[in-house]
Amino acid sequence: MSKTTRATQALAKAGVIFTVHSYDYDPGAERVGLQAAEALGEDPSRVLKTLMAEVDGKPVCCIVPSDREVSMKKLAAAFGGKSASMMKPADAERLTGYHVGGISPFGQRKTVPTAIEEAALAEALVFINGGQRGLQVRLAPKDAQAALRAVAASLIA
Repeated sequence: MSKTTRATQALAKAGVIFTVHSYDYDPGAERVGLQAAEALGEDPSRVLKTLMAEVDGKPVCCIVPSDREVSMKKLAAAFGGKSASMMKPADAERLTGYHVGGISPFGQRKTVPTAIEEAALAEALVFINGGQRGLQVRLAPKDAQAALRAVAASLIA
């Protein structure tokens, strides 16, 4: 497995300090983020999942702890919209250039508005997908927020 991806290149270009961690990705896992947390031996609140959604029909990215669910109402509000829905997996892959299970908020094909769960910003370090199934980057959540120009919002149900 290559540890150099568009995501790691984007982080390096932005001057973000991060480390790369690989694990055995389980394609049959019911919840990929929780499987990653378990494989890494980390608390699920520190392993963040990247979700692609649409707010009022426009693509957005949201980053939340892997053990939590996104509130569509709160997601829409974070972007000043009326309604939100999850993006279809094929659309998410086409938009980001990553495969589901390996979608990173960093280095996506097209930059979209991004929100990060404000509770995650209280952690010293978090893990976020590194652009490949079985690959995570560990970094300060505020550095991730800055690199993505993400808004901090309460997104969890």
